[in-house]
Amino acid sequence: MLPQLAKIKGVALDFIFPRYCVGCGREGEFLCFTCLRTANRVMPPISPKCGRPQPSGVLCSDCINWSSGIDGIRSPFRFEGVIREAIHQLKYRNLRALSPTLAEFLYEHLINYPLPADVIVPVPLHPKRLRERGYNQSLLLARELGKLTGLPLVENSLIRQRHTVPQARTASVSQRQQNISGAFICRNQELTDYKILLIDDVSTSGNTLDTCAKAMKAAGAISVWGLTVAREI
Repeated sequence: MLPQLAKIKGVALDFIFPRYCVGCGREGEFLCFTCLRTANRVMPPISPKCGRPQPSGVLCSDCINWSSGIDGIRSPFRFEGVIREAIHQLKYRNLRALSPTLAEFLYEHLINYPLPADVIVPVPLHPKRLRERGYNQSLLLARELGKLTGLPLVENSLIRQRHTVPQARTASVSQRQQNISGAFICRNQELTDYKILLIDDVSTSGNTLDTCAKAMKAAGAISVWGLTVAREI
């Protein structure tokens, strides 16, 4: 779609279906300026691997003992407040129109803190979960980010071969590791020799991103960096 036509279409849709801030309900934007100012960002110094704040800027104790496949995880926001509500609206309330706004945050983060990437890969859903939800929020974010960066999207190589309970429902890091272990696999060699930018909505323990990274590196990926809208701190 031509940019002018896309803009006209956007204005028409906003007129028919006006946007309301997920934080305060004010009409205009999904995240108004006032509410966005309250969002807590993940600011450096951080632990280079997990991406959590770390005063020293070196590997935290958890990362030192973490035998990870992921090269690092980065997130512009903490998973709290209005950002948490926005992610929940996208993920569970079918507010798919939020994905361009959230993808812009990812793009801005990449501009300020570049990551090596040849292609973008979204964290996949299991077919059962996809049927239940009707869409993959990580794929929506990845598509929008691809438009902004110009990086190609690869969405059918990494697959979720085992259905698991949501990571948020597990009680400990060890349970999350056990829950997600072996859940992903690459069905082909499409990612061989590529640097991967792995996209998800939120990272809690980092185990989902790490398991994806291990599957892609087993299929020949050079590096895998995780980028999520928010990070649980």
